[in-house]
Amino acid sequence: MPVIDVQHDVDALTLTSTAEFAAPVERVWQVYADPRQLEKVWGHPTYPATVVDHDLSAGGAVNYFMTSPEGDKYAGWWRVSAVAPPRRLEFEDGFADADGRPNPNMPVTVIAVTLDDRDGGGTRMEITSTFATVEAMDQLLAMGMDEGMTAAMGQIDALLA
Repeated sequence: MPVIDVQHDVDALTLTSTAEFAAPVERVWQVYADPRQLEKVWGHPTYPATVVDHDLSAGGAVNYFMTSPEGDKYAGWWRVSAVAPPRRLEFEDGFADADGRPNPNMPVTVIAVTLDDRDGGGTRMEITSTFATVEAMDQLLAMGMDEGMTAAMGQIDALLA
């Protein structure tokens, strides 16, 4: 499992997951830059993603849905705020209704993905999710966000192989 650390910081309202991969930064970046690769790793393995729109430029959007084992679809969205290929990506991440519109009843998180070189040509990935409130953090953690993030990041090794 590539995830080496998961930290909850209630004071900073963050969940930070760190993973290491035996591939160069440029290759790991492609996991986010290519929507077909992103589909293989965004979300829990039992809820595969389908990316509908994919624009990783600042101000761009990524729209997707995940399909449960029973066939139920759960939509989500990203609004990209900053991108510095192949090192950093920042976006808002939220839930959406069946038509892809943001669900105002669910929390939005700000996610920062940072890729750094590791000795030996590998990559250290840090994903920090920042929550607006303690209540939003508690709600998403109770829904299994930390386990889902760990499981999602755990799929990257197979894609890189």
